[in-house]
This record gives sequence, structure tokens and C-alpha cells, in this order.
Amino acid sequence: MNGVNLEPKALFDFFDEICKIPHESKHEEQISEYLKKFGEALGYETICDAAGNVLIKKPAYPGYENCKTVLLQGHMDMVCEKRSDVEHDFSKDPIATYIDGEWLKAKGTTLGADNGIGVAAAMAVLADKDMKHGPVNCLFTVDEETGLTGAEMLAPSMLDGDILINLDSEDEGEIFIGCAGGICTYADYKFMWTPIAGDLFFFKVDIMNLTGGHSGDDISKNRANANKLLVRFLCMMAEKYEFYLCDINGGNKHNAIPRDASAVFAVQSADKESVRIDFNLFAADVREEFSATEPNIDFLLQSTDAQGKAIERKSMQGLLKSLNAVFNGVFAMSQDVPGLVETSSNLASIKMNGGNVVSVVASQRSAIISARDNVAATVSHAFELGGAEVRCSGGYPGWKPNPKSEILTVAADVYRELFGEEVKVKAIHAGLECGLFLEKAPRLDMISFGPTMRGVHSPDEKLNIPSVAKFWKHLVALLERVPVKK
Repeated sequence: MNGVNLEPKALFDFFDEICKIPHESKHEEQISEYLKKFGEALGYETICDAAGNVLIKKPAYPGYENCKTVLLQGHMDMVCEKRSDVEHDFSKDPIATYIDGEWLKAKGTTLGADNGIGVAAAMAVLADKDMKHGPVNCLFTVDEETGLTGAEMLAPSMLDGDILINLDSEDEGEIFIGCAGGICTYADYKFMWTPIAGDLFFFKVDIMNLTGGHSGDDISKNRANANKLLVRFLCMMAEKYEFYLCDINGGNKHNAIPRDASAVFAVQSADKESVRIDFNLFAADVREEFSATEPNIDFLLQSTDAQGKAIERKSMQGLLKSLNAVFNGVFAMSQDVPGLVETSSNLASIKMNGGNVVSVVASQRSAIISARDNVAATVSHAFELGGAEVRCSGGYPGWKPNPKSEILTVAADVYRELFGEEVKVKAIHAGLECGLFLEKAPRLDMISFGPTMRGVHSPDEKLNIPSVAKFWKHLVALLERVPVKK
């Protein structure tokens, strides 16, 4: 972090180390080995399972042996997103961090504070020999961001404890006691290429630099989806002109609102100026519609090299119309928790990776399993009406809130005593691993909290530095106040 000492020092030092180690989802081998060696070097019992999950067991401080056992839990993987103009290889390049006022940021990429800062906090607890607490087991899971497969593969024996404190939340001063479940819907549009020739003019269209963000936390903020905007424009052109679609790509991660999308298409040369006018009008409309949430959106329409083939017309119409019709955004609000999104869907990625298939991914979330499955079916049916082969997978349960949680009461009391204010108790629309943990170990009393972050899952991700100190102070005091076993 450019030699700057931040407080709490141990926590930020560990986070700095994490930033140097590649830890993209499904590629956590190096960070998993690092954590394993870290636990062993401290002399603590350390377990690494076949999935790469790591459990490190720290004994109680003398005099605290009768306290309930706490599981501190965070995930070691990060969403790897970068700006289109940034050169960065997440498989080897360290995250380049810098300080901007009260915020820690990364240079053109995701920061990985989600959930590197939670992992660093647990490491700081493990390394502190003078901290007073009962038995603490620190669990670091893999692949939370792309399917929660680490938590899914976790053996119940790895959840050895009475209380689980998840360190994967993003608003200091808030404690979360529930989360949404989720599922992914995959659609493959198979098509035939058709040769094209004649007096055609070829365009490449780019819609870029949207705000993006977390497909759970940010889905209710009226941010534009680059895929939906691109398809909307292409449908307009296909309705008005003799139109040929040659390429289409947009978005990346299933849990990120897509920031960029592009396509290559052709029209008759006589229509090229009309297309440019239509594009400018479209861009003006979108800027007005999203004036508050998309201040940096860019539109680019430029000529490109001639293509010798395009997607066959009937397949193209099915693809574009179904993608235009598919639901995206907030599907329903909670009837129990005011202001909480209950059910949503995100048209996450559209990829033409050669061959004759356009592959599409959409992710659905809901606190209610039946509602999750209903919106997934709604999305699936739209894809199927466009001729796609559809499957759903990666489903995971939500975490039902328990307002009577014992550790919640203690955590709220500690926060009030430390800071002279009430902590906010909430549920979150994002997916956490807690639902899977609760299925495997129903006895666990669980809460989730963390420091303040903004823009997670996007290159705008930033971590509020002062909030980390408050988060750490709360965590340390809470561990000292964990109830004794009855």
C-alpha cells in the first residue's frame, strides 16, 4: 500500500499480502497454500480439505476455555474485473492499491476487499497472542463468488463451533442476520451462419463504462445493464433496416451487473447515415433515462472490417427478441422487511466464443426458494421462446433471519457500549455462504458484519479506511464477550 501505515496495522498488513497473491474464483491454489502455511507456522491445528478450504484452530486465551467456540469465516476468492483500457493479468499481477482520501482503491481493477479484508481480519485474530477470547476457529472457503462450491463441498466436521461470525458484509454499523439464495440460468442459442455480400456497411457498436456493481446489493439502484441496452439498440435496428448480426458480446461475471457490451452488424450502405442518426438519438434517450446512475456511460459507433457471414435471420430474431424480453432487475420486494429486495434477476453475460453458439448467463436471487425458482423459470421460458437450450444450476439456499439470536444480542450490546449508538440489524439481498452452513450445521448461531465498501464486483470497488478500525474494534470486543457454554 505504497508504504503507508494504516490502522489496524496487522489487519492492513495481511490484506496487503493477500493483494499480492492471485486469488480469482476457481483459482485459489496459491492463497489456499498461503493460509495453510500461515496456520502451521503459528503452531495451530490446520486442515486443508480437497476443495482447498482451510480451517485454522486457535485455542482459548487462558481463563476463557469455557466460552462457546466461535467460527470466524470469510472467503478467499475475489471477483476479477478491470476497466477495458487496463492491462492486468489476474493470474499473476498483484492488485495495485492506492489511497484516495478515506478510501482504499485499486488502479483500474477490483480491489478484492470483498472478501480479502474479512480474511485479513481473521488472520489478525489468529496472529494476536494477547487477544482475549474463547476457542476461535477460522474458516476460509474457496469459490464463493462463482457458485459457493467451497461451502457446498465443506464437510460438516469443518463447521466445528457454536457461533459463526461471517466477515463478508459491506456496511459498518450494520449486522446482517439473513441473505438471499440464488441460482444461475444458462442459455445456448445454436444457429447457422449465412453468407452475406453486396453493398453492405459494417458497424461495431460499443456501450461502455457503466457503473455496474454487485448483482445483489446494487440491483435496486436503477443502474443500467450494458447487455440490455445493447440488445435494445440491436432490436431497434433489426426492426427498421435490412440487418445482419455478425458478433455480440457483453458482460463477464454472473454476479456483476455488466458494464460493457459490443456487437458487429451490417446494413445496406444507403442506410448507414440513418443508422448513425438513430444511434445518437438512442444514446441521448439512455443518458436521460439513467442521468443519475450512469454519469460516465459512453456510446461508440464506428465502421469496421467487412464480414463474410452473419447469424441466419430466424435465429438472430429469436436471439435478440428473447434477450430483449427477458426479465432483468428487481422482480419483487420483501413483504416482511421494508426496503429489502426479495427477488431479482441479472442478465449477466452474452458470449459468442466462436463456432455457432451464443452462450448467455443470467443469475437469479431470492430469500424465498419458491420465488427464486419462479423467476428462474420466467427467465428460462423467455430464452426457450427464442430457441435456446436452457439449464439451471448452482442453486443455493438463503439464510432465514433469527432476530432472537444470542450472539446478535451480544454484538448489538457491545456496539452500543463502544460507540454510543445502535447497530442496524438487517437482511441482505446478496448471497452469503451462511445458508449452506446452516444446512450442514443447524445448531450454529450466526451473524455477519464487516467494514464499509462500495462498488464491489466492479473496478470502482473501494474500502472505507476509518470503518475498518471500527469493525476491528467491534470484532475484538465481541470475541471477548462471547457467552460461556451452558
